[in-house]
Amino acid sequence: MPNTSFSPDWLQRFSDPYAVLGVSVAADDRRILKRYRQLAKQLHPDLQRQAPTDHQQFVQQILPKLVNPAYQQLKLDKSRSEVLATLRFKVRRLSREQKFLPRCPLSQQLLDIPTAEIDLFYEQAITQLCSQQYDSLRNFETATRQLSELNLVFLRRKMGDPVIREKRTGLMAPSRATASPIPSPGSADAAEKSSKNYADRHFTRAREYIRTNKAQNAIQEMKDALKLDPQNSNYHCLMGQAYLLNKLPGMAKVHFRQALRLNAKNAVAQKYLTRLEAEDSQAAKPSSQVQSTSQPAASDNQSAPAKRGLFSSIFSRRSG
Repeated sequence: MPNTSFSPDWLQRFSDPYAVLGVSVAADDRRILKRYRQLAKQLHPDLQRQAPTDHQQFVQQILPKLVNPAYQQLKLDKSRSEVLATLRFKVRRLSREQKFLPRCPLSQQLLDIPTAEIDLFYEQAITQLCSQQYDSLRNFETATRQLSELNLVFLRRKMGDPVIREKRTGLMAPSRATASPIPSPGSADAAEKSSKNYADRHFTRAREYIRTNKAQNAIQEMKDALKLDPQNSNYHCLMGQAYLLNKLPGMAKVHFRQALRLNAKNAVAQKYLTRLEAEDSQAAKPSSQVQSTSQPAASDNQSAPAKRGLFSSIFSRRSG
């Protein structure tokens, strides 16, 4: 192990905690925790007893001096915001001084790809670079420098975008990013396939959010999914369920109808839309038609459960 490794000057070269952990700057606290636990397990001294001496020394130093401090910086929303502000400031300064010159091939590619492909390409590049990041000191130095540069390029491309970071709370860990090949700019079929896979991840997370009654989170996930695949009947159907859970039946009907335009045989969308339209029809009737004046007053109380029945029945089987 070089003598300069883990000196204060050497440590200062790795000031981006996102790059140190090997996570996206869009990662939320659960995703960061998942990666930290993965690294803590990988670098645990008990697993290194048979490793070469140099690698054992690397593991003994890297966890307390870089990995743990990086996690401490990113585990809270406030400190993550401060880190992102620092990185954005660095991007502006380098751009202003005309020193923004990425060297990593992935960073150069990210700088030039179409806007619609930025997020997908970035996430896949992160996965590719961090897959062997901690296998050796040399791998760590190379991969972490490239990750840091990639983060700056991503932030530069996203400057002015009001939403960069994930806004999720209390779900499952985001789905695993697979180390699938990054599509080349000219590979339309590969890009389309990757986009659909990425959209499916949003769809899966949205289903879990609906299952746990987190409507706003589900809506955001489905907005992302529909940006990638707006002609998917199932996506519109799930978006309708998310809006219904959020007590926005008007928006829910819009998406249920769109789901049926795209696939007239979508039974789930048809079921929900039929019930919503039936409720609208019932509510539009004059009170004289809804309730006879000769009915006892107790009938008002009896109608309340029926009114609630639509929403309770709709979400009694969300997985359908």
